[in-house]
Amino acid sequence: MAILITGGAGYIGSHCLKLMRQQGRHHVIVLDDLSNGHVELLQGYPLVEGSVHDVDFVTQLLRDGGVTAVIHFAAFAYVGESVYEPEKYYQNNVTGTLNLLKAMRRANVNQLIFSSTCATYGSAAQLPIQETSPQNPINPYGATKLSAEWMIRDFERAYGLRSVIFRYFNAAGAHPDGTIGEWHDPETHLIPLALQATLQQANRLESVKPLTILGTDYPTPDGTCIRDYIHVLDIAKAHTMGLEYLLAGGASNAFNIGHGSGYSVKDIITACERITNLPIPILAGQRRPGDPSVLVASAEKLTQTLGWQPEYSSLDEIITTAWQWEKTRLSRS
Repeated sequence: MAILITGGAGYIGSHCLKLMRQQGRHHVIVLDDLSNGHVELLQGYPLVEGSVHDVDFVTQLLRDGGVTAVIHFAAFAYVGESVYEPEKYYQNNVTGTLNLLKAMRRANVNQLIFSSTCATYGSAAQLPIQETSPQNPINPYGATKLSAEWMIRDFERAYGLRSVIFRYFNAAGAHPDGTIGEWHDPETHLIPLALQATLQQANRLESVKPLTILGTDYPTPDGTCIRDYIHVLDIAKAHTMGLEYLLAGGASNAFNIGHGSGYSVKDIITACERITNLPIPILAGQRRPGDPSVLVASAEKLTQTLGWQPEYSSLDEIITTAWQWEKTRLSRS
């Protein structure tokens, strides 16, 4: 079967592509406009360069490719940026998803894997967060993803679309072979920023930039945010399992992807120092708008329904793969 991956040149999309190529079950078509993606992450795999906003183009791509299902990663995903540029996020994440759904309907493609986020839950009252927890996003990024979830459900009721929605927590790590990994410009995620700071130390750069901790006054044990970190390949594996579930006739569903345990910003910095054996200079900064204090998942439903289990069970394993990727990137630059 032919499967379309939108945003396949991005961080999570490229790992899903690589895993699907290794599994060899389906022909994969990658669509990306390269606004945030990197063609290098495709490792030579052919790219269809284009936008999900172009309904006619995507409709023809689905028809010509004989596509059976779509895995939709294409989105903007910076929480802080979404607060300052909400128009950009609603235009891309909401309108872009609507245009994709239009194209799928025109091409009679009615199976979708959707990349959502724990940000749809906002500041959860109870932990760990379950799929039945109230969805009250506190930033535009989470609001746009929740809006897309509502559209997907409406398309199911009206047009028979079937979907699996994945709300994942903090994606982290890289492929263990060091060939692909997290690559954002600008980088805003904690683990790569911490590891890049250690590389500056290791290379004795004259101006080592301290790592800014965005908020030290949260109601947590050490005052910094707590997050549930999940390896990018475990996220990719869940997507491929969700795809096979849909293709086998499974009913629409939504799942969290996480470990069920959280680590604070200071925990992550300590772990990065331990793995790299290098100190990380830090600077206390102000809270980032739109950040909840704690986000920790319950993935029990995903385990029970699809049989998913994380392969990268420890924080050190996750950070070690990210460290290998950062060193590989440095050697290529």
